[in-house]
Amino acid sequence: MNAAETALYPLRLTVTAKPLVFGGHAIARRLGKRGLPDWSVAETWECSDVEGNLSVVTNGPLAGRTLHQVLSDHADALMGAGFSGARFPLLTKFIDATGTLPVHLHADDEAARRLEGQPNGKTEAWHILDAAPGATALCGVKRGVTAGRLRAALEAQDFDAVLRRLPVRAGDTLYVPGGTLHSFGPDTLVYEIEQTSDIQRHAMRWNMADGSPVSDEEHRSQLDMLMRQADLDSRPDFTPGLSIAVGDGVERVFLCAGPYFALERLRAGTEEPLRLAFSTARILSNVGAPVRVRTGTASEELGRAETLLLPAACGAAEIAGPADVLVGYLPDLDRDVRAPLLAAGHPPPLLRRVIASSA
Repeated sequence: MNAAETALYPLRLTVTAKPLVFGGHAIARRLGKRGLPDWSVAETWECSDVEGNLSVVTNGPLAGRTLHQVLSDHADALMGAGFSGARFPLLTKFIDATGTLPVHLHADDEAARRLEGQPNGKTEAWHILDAAPGATALCGVKRGVTAGRLRAALEAQDFDAVLRRLPVRAGDTLYVPGGTLHSFGPDTLVYEIEQTSDIQRHAMRWNMADGSPVSDEEHRSQLDMLMRQADLDSRPDFTPGLSIAVGDGVERVFLCAGPYFALERLRAGTEEPLRLAFSTARILSNVGAPVRVRTGTASEELGRAETLLLPAACGAAEIAGPADVLVGYLPDLDRDVRAPLLAAGHPPPLLRRVIASSA
């Protein structure tokens, strides 16, 4: 690879569309994403280093290389100095819950290594892009519910007897630690950021891929593993995030942050552009009108519901308004989250609204 090829630039990636049974057409029709198949789409994997679902670069000298290969060959340029992970640490998706997702959980890191033979679990967060009036989500076990009562209710598919049902509103965000039982939908459109993993255990008597019935034996096996991984004390709540003004008509909203990822929503009018400075990779997903992203001498148009990966080596980016974008990254919590929120005048206790309690 010659010197010109080693200089990283904003990366466009292939998108994997998942035809799961709870999907519909909202990602195309409501978000305006192009290039999707005509069949119902439940998820589009926007940036993925999950084995079997690897994103592939589609632009520039690195076109044809997987995200995993880019990380292997250019770890410092992509992630910043000192990164030593074996995989790109973040997975992002648009999710169309036209139907209802199965009740399920993802192992935390410890359970993933101990029970699933995986290097890490999957903590995730949902940012609600759109939801019908009265939409709800199940998340976390009700206080006082014992393991025995939980198991019995899951066997009976009586989820509301044991799980918390929360109201869902567009603009809110929910940080979901590994081990937390959850589901959302119907009529809910979500942007999800999570650890790089496809690990899960579900409580349903139907398969998520095609709706076919699950045998009694498989159902018992799933519940056995789910109960060994369930955190009965995890009860996260939705938050509207914390906002700071960073320019004339430019708003930066911290949606959630923890040891595995941070997610922000940035909006700008036409007086000033959005300006980003960063020292590790940024996943930029557009949830508004098409915008142009400039980094140094590079310039890329980002259409509706499209994603661009900005390597650490880019260092900065500018987006002319009007703009409405989501930015996900692996944070230094003190530098990237606490410091700007405190400098903007948010009192320390309020930071718990967006920073995970374990962080």
